[in-house]
Amino acid sequence: MVISTQKQLEPELMDVVRLFEGAEALEIGHETFSSDSVFENIVRCGGREEHYRDEDIARTPLEHKALVKRYAKLSLYRFLSAFFKKTLPWGSLTGIRPTRLAYQQMEKTGEFASLFEKLLVSEENTALVGRVIEGQKGIYERKEGNVDLFVSLPFCPTKCVYCSFITAPIAKTRQYMPAYLDALERELAAADPLIQNLRSVYVGGGTPFAIETEELGRVLKAISLLRNNGCEFTVEAGRPDTFTPEKLNICKEYGVTRICINAQSFSDRTLEAIGRKHTAADVLQAFEMAAPYGFDINCDLIAGLTGESLGEFKHSVDTAIRLAPANITVHTLCLKKGAKLKEETARLADGLLSDMIAYSREKLTAAGYEPYYLYRQKYMAGAHENVGWARPHKACVYNIDVMEEISDNLAVGANAITKKLYPAEERIERCGSPKDIPTYLAKTDALIETRHQLFQTKRDA
Repeated sequence: MVISTQKQLEPELMDVVRLFEGAEALEIGHETFSSDSVFENIVRCGGREEHYRDEDIARTPLEHKALVKRYAKLSLYRFLSAFFKKTLPWGSLTGIRPTRLAYQQMEKTGEFASLFEKLLVSEENTALVGRVIEGQKGIYERKEGNVDLFVSLPFCPTKCVYCSFITAPIAKTRQYMPAYLDALERELAAADPLIQNLRSVYVGGGTPFAIETEELGRVLKAISLLRNNGCEFTVEAGRPDTFTPEKLNICKEYGVTRICINAQSFSDRTLEAIGRKHTAADVLQAFEMAAPYGFDINCDLIAGLTGESLGEFKHSVDTAIRLAPANITVHTLCLKKGAKLKEETARLADGLLSDMIAYSREKLTAAGYEPYYLYRQKYMAGAHENVGWARPHKACVYNIDVMEEISDNLAVGANAITKKLYPAEERIERCGSPKDIPTYLAKTDALIETRHQLFQTKRDA
């Protein structure tokens, strides 16, 4: 039976119908339901009245389609929530960027809280979004010509079990390093005429500090030829076992303003379980080594790591706060395709994760940090989120621009994705580089030409 042609459903439910089109029955939990009974329950759960009340704010066919999907998801969520007797912290809200929806709603109605309440988002998360928007004031800017530069260095000492990036142990990829650096230099030189107002630079990976000092210097020198306005300049230095005074010196020499020390945890047991080859003491040493240089430092933590207890996570939060970096980012573990953890684990239990998230919010707030960006991913444990916290006046420009998609992103290197924004049309065009290094090296010149055409088209428009 093809349900969408057999049943007469409200238009806003059709997207839900298409999810199960052709299905005779659905397995929910340990029970099996006929498709007809599921849809009858969904219809009874509603969503239609809210949709009709919001019709007046749908100014375009695209906005109408968004409303259709919104209330189809709300109906489905209500049905499943009633069946499992369970609610989620973000309610029926899906998507990576809750704050972007909040901004869009504020442009139409002047506030967003009532919409989030309608979508059954928790009061705590609605308040969190409001705090993020407040934390972005003075940085958030949608302006033609703004651009951020991303440089990919996809090299790591080892691969962590939760990692889905293309990175491989550098011992296996070092053979490509000379050609890769040549390609980056060509891409960066070609990017010069495409950049108008450079907002920030971000060198990510991978672990950029995994390469040799002289190799890192080549990349930073090529970037410095483009960065002539003193804008924010981040190097995601990464794992503490790659830190050396020489690499910190070269960063200072070329004007880096911000580095990332990705601790993930301050539990040695956890670090070993996730495939890290360093200890918590190494993280502390990296902070001590970086202190004289005056960089703003971001420290990453992950809630829900393999077998980690609430007490261990609390210790990591407390230790990060004691180190007093400019930023602390609290990620929620998720099962990503391509990660070893995904292959070994079918599903992550919520467990104590909500308590971990609540503890981090309470302690970071008490220590004077404020949330300034957040995003969500598929398959996150407990349906939670990743949140960046900053001390006053220390929010990262790059993170805000990228997560809110308010600026062009010019990205070079393997697996880098350039984004061109067309604000008037509310659309984005993308130009992605190949993920694997050999293919990227073979197509570098073609990528340069494609990116040039994309940026030039917008300038000529």
